[in-house]
Amino acid sequence: MTKGVATARPRAQARARLRGARRTRTALAVLLVAAIGSGCAAGADGAGGGPTSRPMPLPLDVRPITFPPAAPASKPALRPVPAKPAAGPQAAQAAQALGGPAGAVAAQADLLKRGQLARVALAKKWGLRKVPLLAPPPPAVKPKITTRKGFEVRGGDAGLPPVFTTVPVKDKVVFLTMDDGAEKDPELLRMMSELRIPYSAFLSDYLISDNYGYFKKAQNLGVSLNNHTLHHLYLPKLTPAQQRHEICDQQDKLAKHYGKRPTLFRPPFGNYNADTLRIAKACGVTAVPLWETEAFPDHMDWRDADQHLDPGDIILTHFRGRSDWKASMPDLIRSLLKRITDSGFAVAKLEDYV
Repeated sequence: MTKGVATARPRAQARARLRGARRTRTALAVLLVAAIGSGCAAGADGAGGGPTSRPMPLPLDVRPITFPPAAPASKPALRPVPAKPAAGPQAAQAAQALGGPAGAVAAQADLLKRGQLARVALAKKWGLRKVPLLAPPPPAVKPKITTRKGFEVRGGDAGLPPVFTTVPVKDKVVFLTMDDGAEKDPELLRMMSELRIPYSAFLSDYLISDNYGYFKKAQNLGVSLNNHTLHHLYLPKLTPAQQRHEICDQQDKLAKHYGKRPTLFRPPFGNYNADTLRIAKACGVTAVPLWETEAFPDHMDWRDADQHLDPGDIILTHFRGRSDWKASMPDLIRSLLKRITDSGFAVAKLEDYV
C-alpha cells in the first residue's frame, strides 16, 4: 500500500506539470495571434495613397493552439507590457472595439488617416489640387519684433510700436492679412473655416458699418479683427487731433462691436509718421505690421526684388470681389494658396507670433 501511494504521487505531479505547460503554451499562442492581427492592422493603415479598409477586430472566439508537451520552463512566463492607449475619447472607444491596447495604435492611425482624407476631400471641394500644408505649433515664446530698417520715424523709435513687414521665424510659415472690409462674401468664411486657413483682418469702419455682423461671424470662426482707421485716410497729412480721431475712435468702435480693443494697427496705404505711432501706442496698439507682398487673383506685387516667399513674410490682400477684380474672394484664395503650397509654405496665425 505504501509503495503504491509513493508511485502515484510522481505520476500526479507529472500530470500537473503537463497541464501547467499546456496552459502556458495556450496563453502564448493567444498572444501570438493577437500580435499577428495587430501587425496586419497596422500594415493596412500605414499604406500610402488611397483609402484602405478598416482593420478587422480580432474574433472573440479564437481557439487556443495546443503545442506538443515539453518540460516546464524553469522561469515563469513574462507578462506582456500593454501598449500606451491612444489619447481622446474617440480613440479610446475605437481601441475598445478593436480589442484593447493592441487596437489603440490601429485606432489612432485610423483617426489620423480619416482626418487626412477629410482634408483631401475639402481641398478638392474648394478647387485646390494640393492640400494646404499645416503650420507647426506656435512658439512658446513669441519672437522679438523690431522696426524694419528704413521704416524708422524722425526723432527715433524708442518705445514706439515696431513697424515690420516680416516676422523673424525659421519655420516655413507665412501670414495672411486682409484689409478694409468692403466685400463680405459668405463663401470666403466657409472656405477659410473648412480649410482651416488662419488670417487677420484690418478693418475700416466706413466699409464695415453696413454689416458688422459679417465680421462677428468671422471673429467667431477665429479671425482676429484689427484696426485700419475709421475712414482710410492718408494719416501723415492729418493733424495729431485728426489722427487720434481716426485711430483711437476706431479702437472704440471695434471694442463696442467685437468686445476687444485690438493691439495691432495698420495705417492706410502703409503710410505713417511719428505722431501716428505715438497716438497708436496711447490707444493700446503694440505693433504695426505692414506687408512684404500683396496678393491679387492673377499676380503678386513684391516689395523686394527677389520676388519669392521667405519664412515669416506677411501677405496683404483685400476684401474685394468681382466688381474690383473680376474674380471672387475664393478665386483669390485658390490662387494664393496654390502659390504658398507649391513653395512649401504653410499659413500661420499672425497673432500667435506677434
